[in-house]
Formats: sequence, C-alpha cells, structure tokens
Amino acid sequence: MERPVTPYERVGVPVDGGELAVGSWSPEAGGMPLVGIHGITSSHRAWRLVAENLPDTRVIAPDLRGRGRSSGLPAPYGLVQHADDLARMLDALGVDHVALAGHSMGGFVAVRFAARHPDRVRRLVLIDGGLPIPAPEGVAPEDVPAVLLGPALERLGMRFATFEEYRAFWQRHPALGPWWTGSLDDYIGYDLVGEAPELRSSADPEAVSVNALELDGSGGYAEALAGLQLPVSFIRAPRGLLDAQPLYDPAVVAEWQQRLPGMRVREATDVNHYTILLTEAGVRQVLPLLHPPVPHPPVPHPPGGRAPVPHPPVPHPPGGRAPVPHPPVPKEAHA
Repeated sequence: MERPVTPYERVGVPVDGGELAVGSWSPEAGGMPLVGIHGITSSHRAWRLVAENLPDTRVIAPDLRGRGRSSGLPAPYGLVQHADDLARMLDALGVDHVALAGHSMGGFVAVRFAARHPDRVRRLVLIDGGLPIPAPEGVAPEDVPAVLLGPALERLGMRFATFEEYRAFWQRHPALGPWWTGSLDDYIGYDLVGEAPELRSSADPEAVSVNALELDGSGGYAEALAGLQLPVSFIRAPRGLLDAQPLYDPAVVAEWQQRLPGMRVREATDVNHYTILLTEAGVRQVLPLLHPPVPHPPVPHPPGGRAPVPHPPVPHPPGGRAPVPHPPVPKEAHA
C-alpha cells in the first residue's frame, strides 16, 4: 500500500548574510515540532523519510549555511554560527520548543544549540554523530577533512555532465550503492546545482573543511556536551562512511556514557553511517527515539482494594423523596 503524500514546503528565513533555506513537512501539524539537522555535506532532504514516517508531526529541517539552497550564505561557518542560525530560524517560524535531532555533523550543531538555548529543547537525539571524534593521528590539519569524509568530500571538487553521471558516482559508493532507492534519487538530485555539463554538489568546500576541524571536541565543545541538562539519546551505526569501520568506536561511546550519565545509548543493526537515516531500515530504528510513545497515566486505586465504579446520582425533587418509578402499563394493540 502506497504511503500518503506528506505535505511539504520550503521557505527562506532571514539570518546573518541572507536567507536560510528551510524544509518543512506537515507544516500544519499540531504538537511539538521535530527539528532535524543534516550532516556535513548533506541537505535538509536527508530528513524526508523520517518526515514521511511521522505524518502527524511537523518536521523542520534547514539547509545549513554553506549547503543546499543555503550554500550562498557567507562565512563564518562554525558550529556556533549554525546554532545561531537555528535560533533565528525558530524565531522566524514562531516556534518556541522543539525535539531536536542531528545526524553526523548535524549532531554537533544540535549540541551547540542545546547548550546555548537549553530552554528551547525538550529532548536531543544524536544519530551517529555529536560525540567528539578523535583527530586522526599523524594527519596534518589540512588533510583531516579528506581522511574523515573520503568520497563525500572528493565529489565537492568534481563536475558532472548529467544527473545520471552524478547518480552513477553515488551508486559506486560502498555505503549507498547496494541500498539504492528512489528516495536517494531525490536526495542527490536536490544536491546537484549549476548548469550541464558543469553540474556540481551544492556543498561549499570551505564550509565543510571548517566544520570537519571542529569534530574533535575542541573549542569548548566537549565541555558544552558534558554540561547538557536534558534528555539525550545516542544511536550508533555499526558501520561507517565506507560501510566498514564504524565512525564511533564503542570505547568512545562508553567514555561519554560515563561523562554524561543520563545519555541513553542504542546500537543500530545492519546499517551504516548513511543508511541509518537514508533508508527505511535505518529510519525504523531511529523513529522510537525521535517520537517516543506517550505513556497513559495510571488510574488511581484506593489503598487495599479496587477502584469503586461510580454510579450517577438519582435526582430528587425539591423538598421530598424521589418517586418510585412504576413500569408503564401496556396499551392494547389496535387493528
């Protein structure tokens, strides 16, 4: 059975230097919105499957500064600037409180926002991201982005004659090709900008490099994460950006569980760093963290016994006892 089409719109909201592009699914839905923050070379379209699986929830997802239709926004591109852009976005949309989720580098942005605006975040979900990633040993700072991101960064300097050529590039990617679906066509198609035969990714290489150097927890980030005073969930993908070694060693996650005792950790199964958010199999594992069931309040019982069954009161006429009802006298049937 086909899933109903989820209402969707894209708007621009004013931020420093221009407009931030923002996607919104089910924009008329009531209740607390979910804000989804995408990864380092990604766009708001990474949240499409999540939104389609939550048709009764307003899902708001920006294109971060330097990505998607926000790629023209100028520097600075740091995590703090992204967090400030999110605050401006929520103000413009008239949203006070949110559930906040971030995938990959989006988790780092979400942490920075939650630390700066704790009164606006009701819960925080980190999807294979947000915990500091130790810098690769013996790697010069300028080479860190390439070592961490591999083909995802390589494509930013490439040009493609057609959409089909761009799709072929992605279908050769070990972490995405074997799980290709139509939703991935939509995801990569949105990223492709420019004119043929000079089509390219919308992600700005400078913005990506700046953020890649912030993922080690420096600049006060680790302290901001450790100081969070709100419900935090972290879900780890067992395989990483190349469908092999995971982005997070279990020891790193365990260390952060000690530093952040309230953090709930879940281990995803049979997904990688991309497919945890870009496939139905991954989204099914993430949804319980994004939209936890609301428990029903218990029915109070008196001590030592069952709750009495209430009976409606019998009305009494003013100044006297209630009349005793008599059954009606049956009338004869007439031919």
